[in-house]
Amino acid sequence: MKKWASLLLALVMGVSVFSLSTSTASAADTVLHETVVVEAGQTFDGKGARYIAGSELGDGGQGENQKPMFKLEEGATLKNVVLGAPAADGVHCYGDCLVENVKWEDVGEDALTVKESGTVTVRGGFAKKAADKIFQINAPSTFRVLNFTADDAGKMIRQNGGTTFKVSVFIDNCLITNMDEAIFRTDSDTSEVTMTNTRYSNVGEKWIGVQHITEYNNVEF
Repeated sequence: MKKWASLLLALVMGVSVFSLSTSTASAADTVLHETVVVEAGQTFDGKGARYIAGSELGDGGQGENQKPMFKLEEGATLKNVVLGAPAADGVHCYGDCLVENVKWEDVGEDALTVKESGTVTVRGGFAKKAADKIFQINAPSTFRVLNFTADDAGKMIRQNGGTTFKVSVFIDNCLITNMDEAIFRTDSDTSEVTMTNTRYSNVGEKWIGVQHITEYNNVEF
């Protein structure tokens, strides 16, 4: 009897420990109920923390007018952040900004949107599971994606449909896989793309509407 009682006690303790561990992992997520604004010239370092969007920001679907989890003002930096699901409308950039080692586990409406002209650099990190596109560009800009992994999306980069302003896209040392349509899609005959040192596979037409293309040292697999 004591033997069975000891075994039962061990099982109960084991379940308790497991439940506590699971709860702690979930509690480590930070739920954002309003957009975090990274002011001009400032840096937000998440130190690897994981953030998810509260319902106030959006459900992470393809519905328009969802709010961003992070808004970066001119010269701001966002780094070492994990965006879980739901991710609402991800990150908005207003002017020059740096996004470094940011990981989108399940892209919401978009991972990142360029809202105002500037030079936006995405360096390191990854994004996956985008129902439409990963990066949306809504203003004339230079958009650089470096050492980044993109997987499972409609498009990696989309210039706002029907616009004719110039966007200069630079992609270097990236891994791009499983795009339904293309790596970059634009309706502007002035926009351009340069892709170097990048491995890619199953990316649809690769370029849609892009008339100025420079490529070297890339590998399709």
